[in-house]
Amino acid sequence: MTQMLDDLVSLLALEKIEENLFRGKSQDLGFKQLFGGQVLGQSLSAASQTVDPERHMHSVHGYFLRAGDATLPIVYQVDPLRDGGSFSTRRVQAIQKGKPIFTMISSFQGDEDGYTHQAQMPDVPAPEELRNETELTRDHQHMIHASVREKVLVDKPIEIRPVGKFNPFDPKPADPVRYMWFRADGRLPDDPQVHRYLLAYASDFHLLGTAMLPHGISSWTRNMQVASLDHSLWFHQPLRMDDWLLYAMDSPSASGSRGLSRGQVFTRDGILVASVTQESLMRQVER
Repeated sequence: MTQMLDDLVSLLALEKIEENLFRGKSQDLGFKQLFGGQVLGQSLSAASQTVDPERHMHSVHGYFLRAGDATLPIVYQVDPLRDGGSFSTRRVQAIQKGKPIFTMISSFQGDEDGYTHQAQMPDVPAPEELRNETELTRDHQHMIHASVREKVLVDKPIEIRPVGKFNPFDPKPADPVRYMWFRADGRLPDDPQVHRYLLAYASDFHLLGTAMLPHGISSWTRNMQVASLDHSLWFHQPLRMDDWLLYAMDSPSASGSRGLSRGQVFTRDGILVASVTQESLMRQVER
């Protein structure tokens, strides 16, 4: 495991400070606000630490309530709503400065047999044929503000290899469809919960950007106010974040300064392991 990946796993592991109460550090990615995937992943980590390890999270529904501060720690309060014969349900609140910045309900289930079907995996180039996102971003580093350039251009604990060409610093209108391969940059422990909350962390990448594609804008476009509003995630099959996964995203709608995006996550051999939906704020403002 690389040092960056080890730091990310530690970031998501959390410190238990009381029964059903956890504290997490914040990750500074070069922006004032917290990355939504961090809060989502830490919330899942907190919830999973209160559930029988034989039960695995299968669905997550969360709302981003306030912008988080990347310079401050976060307290996670878990409410154990129910432990039934088949399912366990947890509610989590992420708190900074005495106020909730994120709230989430997640459900856990033990292994169970049943009917099975799934969507078809898109036919795209293999990750070995593609450059990673950091390498592509370095091609345009002169367009990145000096205050964030250093943090944006470093290698990441989650390696992303986009399919197709897209320059976020000079976006052109395109169909609202995007594909990318991602994996953890190193070997991970076998704990299935670790792989799930790392996927939750990574699932926040590029969903908002997919909704912006038809309009020729990106998160780097001048005078854009962007933020994740809510996030839902379903786990269908076991997965490993240290193997390549394909993230297939599309956006069926944008209106009212909000964009809706959907994602499907496939293994290399075509197994659908997770589905994602997110609505995001994409508002043009006067500065």
